[in-house]
Amino acid sequence: MQTLLQNIETLTRERFPAYADTPLSLQALEKGGSDRKFYRVRAEGLSPLIFVQYGQQKEENRHYVEIGAFLQKAGVRVPEMFLHEAVEGRIWMEDLGEVDLWASRAEPWAVRKPLYEQTLREVRRLHSSAANFPEEVGKLGLQPAFDAKLYHWEQDYFFTHCVSRHLGIEPSAVEPARERLHAIALALDRLPRCLVHRDFQSQNIVVQNGQPCLIDFQGMRFGLPQYDLASLLLDPYVKLSEAEQTSLLSFYGAEVITHGGSLADDFAGIYWLCAAQRLMQALGAYGFLGHEKGRDDFLSHIPVALSRLVSVFKRLGGLDSLVALLEPAACNAALQPAPDAVKNADRSC
Repeated sequence: MQTLLQNIETLTRERFPAYADTPLSLQALEKGGSDRKFYRVRAEGLSPLIFVQYGQQKEENRHYVEIGAFLQKAGVRVPEMFLHEAVEGRIWMEDLGEVDLWASRAEPWAVRKPLYEQTLREVRRLHSSAANFPEEVGKLGLQPAFDAKLYHWEQDYFFTHCVSRHLGIEPSAVEPARERLHAIALALDRLPRCLVHRDFQSQNIVVQNGQPCLIDFQGMRFGLPQYDLASLLLDPYVKLSEAEQTSLLSFYGAEVITHGGSLADDFAGIYWLCAAQRLMQALGAYGFLGHEKGRDDFLSHIPVALSRLVSVFKRLGGLDSLVALLEPAACNAALQPAPDAVKNADRSC
């Protein structure tokens, strides 16, 4: 580790002359389950930097900087990118600080509400960015759009890593629900798409000087805005009451209309379909990272997410057999508090 830190220090001094002759302190940062490593670089009297070393396992990592520049042009608050060395997988970027939206989870709603509303303003800008800058979008290295194939993948991911691997339920037992879930994937596939963040949850929103800034947007692609909204409002890391969720959904809708956009005829219905997809994806990621990658801390988030997914399944209807299988585990989960001690991000695996 010390050799690695010394190498980062040397590279930073070489690339940024202002940091060449002053003592530097480096701090490794925990950032979830991805193959990216983050380090905070501090120097007295100078602005701190974030150094990122990423692997080549995920193509999306190479496009973080160009997507960030695009979002900044679209008026979305994101960290400024200072230097990108793509061959070596290195990024130096602005340090937005250590306070994220997750950190406000215990504050009264009167404190959290304006933060969430400002966050929704930012993601509304992201959602409209493709329409506002169509030529620039075509040049971005975006991941494949949400379509029926990707929705089916999320469902299979959930069944493989959460239902079968973690809960021990036989694959044959979930077959009766497959037709209904297949129909959900097809229904979502037919809807018009905009750009979406893809992992829009509380730990991917940094609050700098009271203003939310978006991070971890390398998975941005075309999809449905309700997917991002469900990611935030049903985030297993944070508890929002039903009234708070409803208020924020209404706020987002008003923002869209105010800025000349329009809402789908069945906006709320689509939201709940997306909520099912997002929670299945998150639960699949928790199971995968916990059992395949040895990250037991992610398993602690399964109870809350599962309880929320069962509630969504009940709302959607047609999934009684699956609810009957999952509800016993979800009922036990409902007795457990949301994990506060463990802080994870990047569950977009």
